Amino acid sequence: MAEELRIVLRHLGKIDPMNIDDYLKAGGYQALKKARGMSPMDVIEEVKKSGLRGRGGAGFSTGQKWLFAHRMEADEKYVVCNADEGEPGTYKDRVIMENDPHSVLEGMAICAHAIGASKGYIYCRGEYPDLAKTLKNAVDQAKDKGVLGHFDIEVRLGAGAYVCGEETALIESLEGQRGEPRYRPPYPPVSGLWQKPTIVNNVETFANIAPIIEKGSAWFAGIGAAKFPGTKVLTLTGDVKNRTFIEVPTDTTIRDVIFEFGQGIAGNKKFKAVQIGGTSGGFIPETLLDTPIDFDSMRQTGATLGSGAVFVLDQDRDIVDVVTRITQFFEHESCGKCAPCREGTMRMRRIMEKINTGHGNKKDIALLERLGRVMAGACLCGLGQAAPTPVITTINNFSTDYETRLV
Repeated sequence: MAEELRIVLRHLGKIDPMNIDDYLKAGGYQALKKARGMSPMDVIEEVKKSGLRGRGGAGFSTGQKWLFAHRMEADEKYVVCNADEGEPGTYKDRVIMENDPHSVLEGMAICAHAIGASKGYIYCRGEYPDLAKTLKNAVDQAKDKGVLGHFDIEVRLGAGAYVCGEETALIESLEGQRGEPRYRPPYPPVSGLWQKPTIVNNVETFANIAPIIEKGSAWFAGIGAAKFPGTKVLTLTGDVKNRTFIEVPTDTTIRDVIFEFGQGIAGNKKFKAVQIGGTSGGFIPETLLDTPIDFDSMRQTGATLGSGAVFVLDQDRDIVDVVTRITQFFEHESCGKCAPCREGTMRMRRIMEKINTGHGNKKDIALLERLGRVMAGACLCGLGQAAPTPVITTINNFSTDYETRLV
């Protein structure tokens, strides 16, 4: 796959992830050393100028987020790595941490220098117990070598709640509370873990930091899409011949991802749809396959880049049935804190089941669209806000599939 550009996965297969000496021989922790020779503001400016935006789904400017926390005066600040990879079909963070855990630790340590933090946490998905051992091994080795300095990192395992992928629910869980999102503002860079300034970034975001400091912001900004530069790690699943993971520049098209890297549709069937960004992502028809995978281009289609999961469906798949099962998932995973999500996910599931069993009508379609608009604007966190996306995008892009079910 010559078209791949591996920045985050640069050490994949080249080093022993359980041996810090391999990472050090490959130039590891040199970026941290360079960053500590720079002022915190210079580090933040370099990250800002690189154009790096969050790789966990929100797409917010990483440097700008760091700046908010840097400006806050507090006796303690925290750096949190969101490794709660709960999206079905997504495993790109696991690939990064399994093969290069020190790249994540180095990115966190650079962030700590930039904002003035001395304590960090890696919040790992509860279903990844073996990976947590790998991370703890990496932390212990980094401490023994003294490369982290006064920055201390602790690995914590979640309890398997999907909603804890949302940063404030994650923070609540870290504090020992039930994993439910907080009302915002204030945002975590102002008041996060134990009401202290806190930076929460995704695994992939932190893994990009060391190369940016090492090679410079101009180098990174020149890769991929202008407004969402760099690369994106994607996981290909579903009805593709080559189910795999790849890292490609962000101006790569969906068509190239599926038909070049994924080698096309399995069984030589025809393409029907692709869902990108995890369970809360939108379904994209063939007419939009030439859309680049960058955050803004994806949003213009009504879909999202999200976690980078690419779930492909062939011509024989039943879109309405697939979406019905997704609504069941969201009803199950809603924490229930806010009424628009608690009630909305339940009602959306009921209406979809009604349509799926052949008892729906056009009024139900209109009700789903109205319900989706309300949830997108009124739900407390991203779970409820994005839950209608699969429903709405399939109504818009695959209306015929719905019409055949209506009475």
